Amino acid sequence: MASGRCVKTFALALGAGGARGLAHIAVIEALDEMDVRPVAIAGASIGAVIGAGYAAGLSGRAMRRHLIKVAHDRGEVLRRVMAARAVAWSEILGAGFGNPLVVDGGKFYDAFLAELLPPNFADLKTPLTLIAADLHGLEAIAFTTGELKVAISASMAVPGLVRPVEIDGRVLVDGGTVDPLPFGVLRGKADVVLAVDVSGGPAERKGVPDPWESLFAAITLMGHTIVAEKLKSGAPDLVLRPNIGIFRMLDFLQASAILRAAEPIKAEVREKLGALLA
Repeated sequence: MASGRCVKTFALALGAGGARGLAHIAVIEALDEMDVRPVAIAGASIGAVIGAGYAAGLSGRAMRRHLIKVAHDRGEVLRRVMAARAVAWSEILGAGFGNPLVVDGGKFYDAFLAELLPPNFADLKTPLTLIAADLHGLEAIAFTTGELKVAISASMAVPGLVRPVEIDGRVLVDGGTVDPLPFGVLRGKADVVLAVDVSGGPAERKGVPDPWESLFAAITLMGHTIVAEKLKSGAPDLVLRPNIGIFRMLDFLQASAILRAAEPIKAEVREKLGALLA
């Protein structure tokens, strides 16, 4: 479908889900193959990262190539992650009982994303809204202007893994804790709203998980609950769910496997979105 023949417009919401969110790339590849682009994009957490790349003009194929190149060099990934720690080794003994492995979002951005993205929202090719959560104000914060580094660092500040970001007196954390599938901010911006839910389905019963798995399972559960309530009050025109539930939130080194598992979603994009835009 050529974009010039498409009468209707669409907006794209990319949800939270940790490493499962790499499946968003398969959706973007399908949109590229259809030769259509959204008029607006919204993202939370990993959806903020992928959404920013797409809004900056990166193709799905370019994102796949970059991701695979990085993910297949495990030593380099670990080196960059350790360099992005919020607390240096020399400071660990004085860090109290805090988590010495927690990541600084800004350092992580510099290590993995800065080379791919422009500095500001104003430099993007498609309007972008990124969601973070005000930890003390108990509300969602939507970024549409300013520095991308700040907004992305806040939106992906997963509790326990990435240090919260303080902006103008607000302490901000992962957007997935308050709006894990941010289609609501796109209402009225296009004829059709497409939302991609990568939270995954119910997990296999394996007994009592370890503390980290418990944390990630709780985050996923909260996300499912929030999305279910949002859908009751007004669903987007199309919700797509790639079949990537077997992967865990931190399975980023399994990027190739996640993308292979997400491949069937391309046919759904072409068929279902194509019908809505016809």
